Amino acid sequence: MGQQTPIVVVRDSARWVVVDGYKRVRAVHRLGQDVVRATEWALSEAEALVLERTLRSGDAASAIEQGWLVRELMQRFGLGLEEVSRRFDRSVSWVSRRLGLVTDLPPAVQEQVRLGVIGAHAAMKYLVPLARANASDCEALGQALGALRPTSRQVAELYVAYIGGNATVRERVVQQPGLVLKARAELSRAGGELSAIEQLLHDLRIAASVARRARRRLCEGALDGARDAERARALEQSHEAHFELERLLARLKQETEAQHAGSDDQDRDSTPA
Repeated sequence: MGQQTPIVVVRDSARWVVVDGYKRVRAVHRLGQDVVRATEWALSEAEALVLERTLRSGDAASAIEQGWLVRELMQRFGLGLEEVSRRFDRSVSWVSRRLGLVTDLPPAVQEQVRLGVIGAHAAMKYLVPLARANASDCEALGQALGALRPTSRQVAELYVAYIGGNATVRERVVQQPGLVLKARAELSRAGGELSAIEQLLHDLRIAASVARRARRRLCEGALDGARDAERARALEQSHEAHFELERLLARLKQETEAQHAGSDDQDRDSTPA
């Protein structure tokens, strides 16, 4: 039947850029035709891309596809996080999470997300932070998850086990995630749970990991280009975190010294006269 609707183009210097209609262009070529009907939008390429995506907001675009568009707008056209979030009427967090999918995740894990093997929500919330901390472990875990098709809750369990575990536990999570999930499920069915000291050690490992990650972000230029108000807010939250850690350390020292004092008293009481 030939071409039914025009494609959408914008002018970039002396050439035309297709914004919407790549499939129609391919179909016209397959029909042996060399002319494609088009309608021009009097917009810049970046504005046209945003408008085209907005008009197709009802389509089930994947988070990966959204991430590709966000990256294109930021890297090629120089838009910032706040500008992209404003144009899409989304939060900065929404933009940042999708950008993380296509900039922080290893390509092999991105492909797992694109195929639906790993849920986008789980990837954004758990695998992206893991990739920032240890890209090779994230890639290995992503490959191991291919045969499992895990739920978001299962990916969360693996992430918690990895962050809170020692080197042996982390290796097991990365190499044998199915076995780790099975063990945790059996423990849950048996009514078992971590002891109080195990929970405390787990929390302390997470606190140390978060502090290391925040410091790495600073070293990588997280404050570059930040406004004075944003820098002040970061400093304020840093002081708050430092205050809470100081309270934690003081309490821990108090508990430890009290325990030692109790042990000394018991030793003295048991000493024969």
